[in-house]
This record gives sequence, structure tokens and C-alpha cells, in this order.
Amino acid sequence: MSNLKAIKRENSSGGSTNKLRATGYIPAILYGGKNPNQKISIEKKDVTSIINSETFLSKVLELDIEGKKEKVLPRDVAYHVISEEPIHIDFMRVVAGKKIILEIPVKFINHPDSPGLKKGGVLNIVRRKIELKCPAENIPDDITIDLSGTEIGTSLKISSVKLAENVVPTITDRDFVIATVAAPTVIKEPEKPAEEVAEGAEGEAAPEGAEAGAKEGDPAKKDDKGKEAAAGDKKPAGDKKTEDKKPAEKK
Repeated sequence: MSNLKAIKRENSSGGSTNKLRATGYIPAILYGGKNPNQKISIEKKDVTSIINSETFLSKVLELDIEGKKEKVLPRDVAYHVISEEPIHIDFMRVVAGKKIILEIPVKFINHPDSPGLKKGGVLNIVRRKIELKCPAENIPDDITIDLSGTEIGTSLKISSVKLAENVVPTITDRDFVIATVAAPTVIKEPEKPAEEVAEGAEGEAAPEGAEAGAKEGDPAKKDDKGKEAAAGDKKPAGDKKTEDKKPAEKK
């Protein structure tokens, strides 16, 4: 149990609280039980290490108020809108026998002992905190979920969790799910058979040849015209002899 030192404060004006913060203190209030509300302040350096923890608002602390010790539970923290530094804390006195409602964080253990996770499964966390009703003097630090033996498809519900005596969930009308061991989310596209790949390659070859022929001006047709032209220029052998023979000159 963490121990925090606190001092009483009487003045609660805006100027005094700002001055208090400037000297390294955080204004706070203590309420609950039979005693009246009490204004106090906590040294910022003492609370910094625990105020950002996940269990801060569900963990019983011991306040030492100028020598008088009281068990308290942090109930709210106010932060500065720009700096996000804590500027005020509410503490509630822990009264034995009184039941309170708290959100308790869930902790998962034995990840390596889960066959489902070893096969590539994924731990899908549905609830990171569970609201419980419990005695003020018996507040659990966390809710522990053992992953040993869990396979892909396993659903971890509140009924599988062993809670302390007199500690019960506030949701009582159903056996709700805390987490599941799900199958891998990445699915590989199946490879095409070799025959389909070959057919695709053959089908693509024809358009390329036709396109090339169109670009080059259809050489096949050019060849046909060239042959026709050559045939037209070539004259029969008899015609050639007639042209070459000159008439005999008269003497």
C-alpha cells in the first residue's frame, strides 16, 4: 500500500491554490464516512509516480495528514487543459464494511502457454477493465486471466474468473466476454495454378503481335503490293526481243 503525505489547507481561493501549485503541491479534498470534508494538498513529486498508473483510481492508498493516517481511494483527477498536469485530486475515505463500485483493470498471464497463440492466433481483448462491486477493505488490484491451454476460438468469459469473496461484477444479467483467442486476421491470396498462368500468357501474346503489325504499317500487305508491282514491270521475253531489233539501214 502506497503512503502519501498531505498537509491541511484552510484557504481555497483561486489565488491561494495557484500559489500552492507553483510551490510543487496539488490541491485535493478528502470526503466520505462520518467525518466532514477536509481540504488538503499533496506534494506533486510524491504522487507523480503513481498518478499515471492504470490502477491509480482503483487502488487503496494511505494518507498521512500531519501524523494522522487514513485509508483512502482516489476517485477523480482533474488535469490542466494545455499542460495536462494534474491540478486537483478527490480522495474518498475507505469505510470498513461499505461496498463500493470500481473499474478494475484486467491482466493476462501465461501467453507462452497458449497453444492458440503459438499457432499464430491473436488475443482479442474485449474489456480492459471490469466494473466490480466490492467491500472497501477488499479491493482487488486487478482481474487475472490465465491463458494456459487456450486454443484458437476460445472465449474467456467472466464466469471463468475466480473473484475474491463478496466481490461481484455489476453486470449480472449475462455471462459477458472479456477476451477471445481469434484466428489470424491476415489471409494470403491463393496462388494461381500453373495451367491458368500459361493460358493467360498465350492469350496476351496475340494482341501484342497485332498491335505491332498495326504500328509498322502491316508489312504483310506491303509485301503483296511489292510482288504485284514487280510482276507488272516484268514483260514477256518475246516483247523484249521485238523492241531491241532495229530495221536495217538502206544503202
